[in-house]
Amino acid sequence: MTDALPLLVVVPIVLALAPIAAGRLRENTGWIAAAVAAVVHLGLSVSVALTVRSAGRVSYAVGGYVPPFGIELVADGVSAALVVLVSAVTLAVVVYARAAGPRSNTFYSELLVLTAGISGMFVTADLFNLYVFLEITGLATYALVATGRSPAAALAALKYLLVGTIGASLYLLGVGYLYISTGSLNMADLAGLLPEVGYDSPLILTGFALIAVGLGVKTALFPLHTWQPDAYAESPDSVAAYISALVSTASAYALFRVLYTVFTPAFDAAVPVALDTLVVLASVSVVIGSVLAVLQSDLKRMLAYSSVSQFGLVVAGFAVVNETALVGGLVHLVGHAVMKAGLFVAVGALAAVAGGRTIDDLAGMADRAPVVSAAFAVLALALVGVPPAVGFAGKWHIVLGAVEGGRWIVAGVAIVSTLLTLAYFARVIERLYFRDAPAPAGVAEQPDATAAADADAALTADGSGAGSGGSDADGTPGVDAGDVPDADAVDAPVSTVPMRARLIVVAAAVAAVVLGVFATDLIAAFEPVVEVSFQ
Repeated sequence: MTDALPLLVVVPIVLALAPIAAGRLRENTGWIAAAVAAVVHLGLSVSVALTVRSAGRVSYAVGGYVPPFGIELVADGVSAALVVLVSAVTLAVVVYARAAGPRSNTFYSELLVLTAGISGMFVTADLFNLYVFLEITGLATYALVATGRSPAAALAALKYLLVGTIGASLYLLGVGYLYISTGSLNMADLAGLLPEVGYDSPLILTGFALIAVGLGVKTALFPLHTWQPDAYAESPDSVAAYISALVSTASAYALFRVLYTVFTPAFDAAVPVALDTLVVLASVSVVIGSVLAVLQSDLKRMLAYSSVSQFGLVVAGFAVVNETALVGGLVHLVGHAVMKAGLFVAVGALAAVAGGRTIDDLAGMADRAPVVSAAFAVLALALVGVPPAVGFAGKWHIVLGAVEGGRWIVAGVAIVSTLLTLAYFARVIERLYFRDAPAPAGVAEQPDATAAADADAALTADGSGAGSGGSDADGTPGVDAGDVPDADAVDAPVSTVPMRARLIVVAAAVAAVVLGVFATDLIAAFEPVVEVSFQ
């Protein structure tokens, strides 16, 4: 169904106007429009995926203008999987935002514009059109980060705006150099024209360098990552979950398309220093991102630096330039999006119960929010690379491809990164399961009997009920231990984690495991695209 390709972009943009047009008449117009758009987008993306599965690569000429002169939209095994991912994450975030906020109509309009921009980046086959969608994605993300409604959020959005604009401008300059050299913007057409001009042409080399640096900024590779920690940490939890899953993912995908659809592996053979440099930069990003994540106490910042490391690993897989590593990079690109979205939702849910989002604030939370804590642990171990989760499948293929290609530095940093990832997640899991919750502020440590009596008295005083075996203020005997409800009944009123958040985090954890178990099917969908890239 090729007509579904433009609708992946058109539907979110059209429905993004609904909250603005009807917002004065009904307050929750934004959520309704976003929910409808997410469901329709999911249907469209699934139809595209099914068409690609049965018929292979499909394309759509916008306006009927035949490429390379017109704009072409394309879906293959990789882009089809990613637009389904966009639909799933959008639907999950819309459901989560209903409980966690923001709830304004403008928020949902911005979210739908961002959905349209990311969808466009995944299906376009035109370098300039990719820039347009890159800018739409950036502008919507800047606005969403600013919905944090705090000075820190505004500063993070401004910083992201400045750095992101530089990255997009560099990309556009690079595209300009390629256009001057070839007279074309269509990706497939450029792949045939670049060898005629010469890969070692100064214009081609400059264009490649500018595009790579521009997309490196957008992907948040070290040292171009400085916008990301503040953007993730200061934005609302629902926004952080969305942008961590999809925004840098779209930029990394764009880099994949530039490397393999436009320049092709022949460019690496002609100018090996270009991809060698990218391997080094990506490897440094893997290590530095992991080290910085270990040093964080704020959970959202820890996850942000983790993304710097994980995207470095993805780009390293791309830059190795062999089929095994490329497949691993693509699998990890998809898996990371699922795992990181779930982790950010879990952190937001746990922080709401704990009253803080530092690692120490989560002490003993496994007793108060057992379901979310367990799902967080599963997602964390999946990102570490523990089988059978999808994190293992991606990393295994990257390491294996690096060894096959003689890129021992990539194999080494992948292993080091895995150990560092285990280090920073192990601290959180240890607090969740093996530390007691801190005592309430102002309550001094006392002998057990006295502390129990004081705790009972405090519960009675604030209206929570009499303590076990104690007495009420009027001398009436308290509730005996045998009358205390079972554990589930006691946990229910204590935990404030919304049911929506629980379902989303559990779904992400299950998806991470299921994608790992059926990783061969995901790889089978990617292999035709990878094989074409190496022909």
